[in-house]
Amino acid sequence: MSNSRILVVGATGYVGKRIVKASLAQGHPTHILTRREIGFDIEKVQMLLTFKEQGARLVEGSFSDHQSLVDAVKQVDVVICAISGVQFRSHNILFQLKLVDAIKEAGNIKLDSLMPPRDRVRIYGDGNRKVVFVDEDDVATYTVKSVNDYRMLNKTLYLRPQDNILTHDQLVKTWEKLANKTFVKLHISAQDFLASMKGTYSHL
Repeated sequence: MSNSRILVVGATGYVGKRIVKASLAQGHPTHILTRREIGFDIEKVQMLLTFKEQGARLVEGSFSDHQSLVDAVKQVDVVICAISGVQFRSHNILFQLKLVDAIKEAGNIKLDSLMPPRDRVRIYGDGNRKVVFVDEDDVATYTVKSVNDYRMLNKTLYLRPQDNILTHDQLVKTWEKLANKTFVKLHISAQDFLASMKGTYSHL
């Protein structure tokens, strides 16, 4: 069985460039969407040329040109979008939705729902590990605000809003409240998670 043809979108980003390297290393025919939005970023252009020398195929496309996205998608079996989508108000979410529209029209790739879970959710570990959620825009705002604060002279600024420190269980409960329903919870141990990465665990 031949390796799947992969299209990587956002190939010059922090995660994207690593996905390209992994795809090439594992022998996948690797396509990279080269977007006019990159402009004249010399570092990114050089990275793309390096990937091309290593065997990747550069495919021109633009989020402002729907047909170019459709044409790019039709050339592959799998699309991996490495464009950040953490902030729902970000224009990157709009880019991803445009890509989804192109995938739907191309018709050659199975597309699962992008919506959060509606009936079941996976919880890794015991669900009680706490994480601090901080929006990048807030990081920027408070960093600049600290400039004229004498208490921050030669100090490290940590942003840990108490209301933003949540466990996985708390996140699930919040979503259940918003969805007005109770989800089926599938707890996955560390051992099972590692097994899933090796392809030996079938419930993920």
